[in-house]
Amino acid sequence: MKEIPDKNILLFRSCLVSVEYPGVEASTKFVFDKLGVDYAISEKQTCCTGLGHYSDVFDQLSTSAIGARNFRIAKDLDRPNLVMMCATCYAINKKSVKLLNNKDELREKINNLFDENGLGHLKYEKDELKPTENIFHVVDILYNKIDEIPDKIKYDLSDYTIATHHGCHYCKVHYEDTVGGVRDPHILDDIIGACGCETIGWYDHKRATCGTGFRQRYSNPELSFSATADKMNAICDEDVDIMVHLCPNCHIQFDRYQHLIADREKRKFRAIHLNIAQFVALAMGGDLDKVIGAKAHTVPIDSVIKDLKEVEK
Repeated sequence: MKEIPDKNILLFRSCLVSVEYPGVEASTKFVFDKLGVDYAISEKQTCCTGLGHYSDVFDQLSTSAIGARNFRIAKDLDRPNLVMMCATCYAINKKSVKLLNNKDELREKINNLFDENGLGHLKYEKDELKPTENIFHVVDILYNKIDEIPDKIKYDLSDYTIATHHGCHYCKVHYEDTVGGVRDPHILDDIIGACGCETIGWYDHKRATCGTGFRQRYSNPELSFSATADKMNAICDEDVDIMVHLCPNCHIQFDRYQHLIADREKRKFRAIHLNIAQFVALAMGGDLDKVIGAKAHTVPIDSVIKDLKEVEK
C-alpha cells in the first residue's frame, strides 16, 4: 500500500463542501484533531475547477495552471501533502500533477504565462510533487489511522443498517492509488468497522455511479436520475438506514434529490446520507449541529438517528 502521511498536510477546501455541506469540513477537522493529524488550511487556496472542468468550461491548460498555483501555496507553507475532502478535487489534482510532471510543453506554457503576468513565483518545477506521494483523499488518512479510531468512539451506531458508496473519482480514475480495492471497494466499510459497526457489504449497484454526471444532472436529467434510482432502489431493498460516501457531489445527488426520485419511483426512500468524516465524527461524539452540520441536510438526520447511546466501556 502507498505510504500515507499524518503530518505536513494542507487540507484542501472544496467548493461543494463549503457551499452545500459545511459539516463535512467541520467533521474532518474534528476527527483529524482527535487522531492527532497535523494539518492546516490556507485562505489562498482556490477551487480545483472540477465542476467547470468536467462541464467543459475550464480547459486542461487552465485547470493545470490553477493546480500549479495551489501546489505552490502548499509548498510555500511547507505542507506538500494535499488532502482532499472531495473525490473530484482528488482526481483533478492527481491528474494535474501527472501532467505537470510528464508534459514538458504544458508545464513550460503555464510557467511562461506566469512569467508574462508577473506571477513567476508560482512556476512549477518538474517533479516538485508526486501524484502518489503528495495527493490524498481524507479516506486515505482515516484508513492509515484505522487502528487508532476504536479508542476514540463515544457512540454506538451498530444498530443501524449501513451501506457505502465509494464514488467514481476515488475508485475509477487513478486505480493504482486507490486503497481498499476497486472491483469491490471496501475502504469505507473498513473505516466504519473501526467505529464498531458492520455494513451490509456488497449490494446490487454498489459500484455504480451516483448518477450526477456533472452537467448530465441538468442537461440530461432523465438519464442522471435513472442511474440514481438504481442505487436508491438497491439500498431500499436492503432496508438501509444510513448511506455513507466520500464525495459531496454524490452527497448532493442522494440527499437533495431523494424525495424527487422517490416520487418518480413511487416508492418511499428512508435512508439518510452522511459523508465518511461525518459518520466517524458522529461516532466520536461530534455535535449534530456544530460539527456534523445536520441542518444543511435535506433528508433530516434525526429521521433515522433519534437517540445516541454511548458505547459500553
